[in-house]
Amino acid sequence: MTEHPTVLVVDDEVRSLETLRRVLGDEFAVIGARSASEAETVLAGEMVQVILCDHRMPGETGVSFLRRVRDTWPDPVRMIISGYTESEDIITAVNEAGIYQYITKPWDPDGLIERVREAAQLFRLQREAGGAAADTKPTPANLHSRVVEKRRIERGRYEFERIVHAPSSPVADVISLARRATDYDISVLITGGSGTGKELLARAIHYGSHRADKPFVVENCGALPDELLESELFGCKKGAFTGAYQDRIGLFELADGGTIFLDEIGETSPSFQVKLLRVLQEGEIRPLGAQRPRRVDVRVISATNRDLLGEVAAGRFRRDLYYRLAAFPVHLPDLKDRPIDLPLIAERLLGEVNRAFDRRVAGFRAETLAAMAAYPWPGNVRELANEIQRMVALSDDDGLLGLELLSPLVRGLSPVAGAPPSAAPAGGTLKDRVEALERAAIDETLRRTSGNISRAAEELGLSRVGLRAKMERYELRRDWVDDD
Repeated sequence: MTEHPTVLVVDDEVRSLETLRRVLGDEFAVIGARSASEAETVLAGEMVQVILCDHRMPGETGVSFLRRVRDTWPDPVRMIISGYTESEDIITAVNEAGIYQYITKPWDPDGLIERVREAAQLFRLQREAGGAAADTKPTPANLHSRVVEKRRIERGRYEFERIVHAPSSPVADVISLARRATDYDISVLITGGSGTGKELLARAIHYGSHRADKPFVVENCGALPDELLESELFGCKKGAFTGAYQDRIGLFELADGGTIFLDEIGETSPSFQVKLLRVLQEGEIRPLGAQRPRRVDVRVISATNRDLLGEVAAGRFRRDLYYRLAAFPVHLPDLKDRPIDLPLIAERLLGEVNRAFDRRVAGFRAETLAAMAAYPWPGNVRELANEIQRMVALSDDDGLLGLELLSPLVRGLSPVAGAPPSAAPAGGTLKDRVEALERAAIDETLRRTSGNISRAAEELGLSRVGLRAKMERYELRRDWVDDD
């Protein structure tokens, strides 16, 4: 179960404080403070969503206090409750302290609960929308519309049907397996090489589940040291460590009700693994510097390019955490193991590059796709996307992308000199070695000239007939163009 939103009630009158606590207590976690200084102590140690403050207090007005709060703790939604209704006070409260609601006494209990409920919803929606602070006066309805539209767009982008693959591809079996995970709140571990599309699959699982209308948040666990990673995931109070200049809501709390994707989980340290295991076991987080834990309802999908069972055997990854994360393991194959998908993926990526670069490149030549299919793509789809971006940037027109636009590495050439990877075989007779050099030189020239036999023959100092004879002798491709 998700923890109730925390409301800080500030009122110097004990009777009023207890009345507000009683009215709000069934739906909210209410913390009382009888002065501004006491309230600041609470804010320094608790994650508060809503502040409900009396306006007339000894020593300091509510507006003055909330103005200071806005500078130091800008995230909580601020509300004033007062028996005074002077328009000047109301305008001052709204403008100077960023007040969301000005509630006048005597207040109606049901009306008060509804307003505090709206304030808590506003806090949550602002976090999810990545929107503006509360003092810009957005309404929950407006923010809700923004969030719903954002989720609708995201859901359309990350459906399983959007994952490019041929019907006979091994990815078809992966998708079929992953679909089974959408119906259950089960932890999923996605394994596979860097650039295989693990986050894409994680998003498809989330948006295909009953949590699709809740947040999906991402953290790369290999990018941060432990203290910063803990702050990112679990949150922190201002001053909890050097560099904690303000309260931070952790991603687990931001993902409440939805899904958190922990990428590169195999890069985490043993000490952090202990803390993450506790969160998964207890279903609650404790922000750094906070006094109390907070309950969260979050589904965890994690990913790694490491062999986690091997890491467990080596003592670098906790066995109990592995089994918490890998209740439903899914493996994505490398691009080299699914060559049937490469033309489809390349066409999809070219479409994306065309839109990003405002181009209309028609496609790839057959020999270009053949060379791309022969390359192992150690960086998988991410490397393929970079290669296509480069090709489009180098192309002079919007026709078909030729072989000459591929990088030397993908074409099988030395990236330094543009020559074949090996000058000659290590063994064999002198004749064998010379023929190997000749074959490599002809093949490289044909590829660089996009298969134009006339241009290649001229560059090599051969006639077209002589070049064709050598191509036949060395069993080189015959589908080159024999014209100028």
